[in-house]
Amino acid sequence: MRSVRKCSRTGCPEPAVATLTYAYRDSTAVVGPLATASEPHSYDLCEAHALRLTVPKGWEVVRHEGAFAEPEQSADELTALAEAVREAGRSDRPAPPPEPENPSGRRGHLRVLPGRA
Repeated sequence: MRSVRKCSRTGCPEPAVATLTYAYRDSTAVVGPLATASEPHSYDLCEAHALRLTVPKGWEVVRHEGAFAEPEQSADELTALAEAVREAGRSDRPAPPPEPENPSGRRGHLRVLPGRA
């Protein structure tokens, strides 16, 4: 199932609308429309982070002119989501096996030792 790509910034749940790529040789950061595929040396950004991007002193930012397009869900994504929901709700799936009970009555790896008086 293909999902909407999220912003690469830590803790940002927003969908990505732009791709950031660095041209280290030219000391340039390029912020353009969202790339068709996620690349290992590029970063997906939401609109807020794409517009607020700052670079180190001496670097240049090249930005996409105009508004960033919101990612659209394709029919394939909606079909895959519907199939996943349908599969999760099936009643004919076997139930998971019950967890075995511990015959010693202990829980986990801890035990109580008698205290010294």
